Amino acid sequence: MATEGFSRTPSIWGGILAAFVLIHGGGSSAWDWHLVRPLLEVSGHEVIAVDLPIEDKTAGLEDYVHAVTAAVGDVQHTIVVGHSLGGFTAPLVCDKLHSDGLIYLAGMIPSPGETFTDWWTNTGHDLETIDPDTQASFFNNVPEELMHQALAKGRDQQGEWMARPWPGRRHPAVPTRAILCRDDQFFPASFMKRQVLQRLGIEPVEIPGGHYATLSNPDAVAKTLIDFAQTIAMTPGN
Repeated sequence: MATEGFSRTPSIWGGILAAFVLIHGGGSSAWDWHLVRPLLEVSGHEVIAVDLPIEDKTAGLEDYVHAVTAAVGDVQHTIVVGHSLGGFTAPLVCDKLHSDGLIYLAGMIPSPGETFTDWWTNTGHDLETIDPDTQASFFNNVPEELMHQALAKGRDQQGEWMARPWPGRRHPAVPTRAILCRDDQFFPASFMKRQVLQRLGIEPVEIPGGHYATLSNPDAVAKTLIDFAQTIAMTPGN
């Protein structure tokens, strides 16, 4: 990772840059974004990444949302990014914050009333052939040292909420982008294309990298996020 190719983004939203609210996936932490964060910050954007209370089995999605919104405070012009399981939290946070945009990064896209448990069958993921070796399916293309760091920082994902219906009534009516990681062995490209088209009605943006593209290709992740912020800012009415 290098920051040399990232210049400060021209002022948008009347001189205010975007604030990226980064939500990690299952069993993970805000550390997952530590290579992406400086690339966004050097471009002048604010970054807020929070550790969700995933080890508390009684914590529900409303607690996840509260943890994020409390960290954001009164920061404006937020763009919420949910990675993997973070896709169940991101749209709820987006609604709560009245955010300017939403991004699913190799994200699970829930439907109203759908449980985490049912998502796998409803999307057809249960028909995919996935390597049971998590290092192969989750961390392909991640440098070995970073993979070991990620595994050491892994947390025990709990949550009685997973058996409950997703509480969102709809996906937020804001500009939305889905990022597909072409080398993802856990959410294969063909599966993700189908999920994104069926659930969001849009074509995903493709970048190289595996499921943890934040570690294997942070430059591509950051550039896609920055491009999205610029696109939103140039939309009439913003």
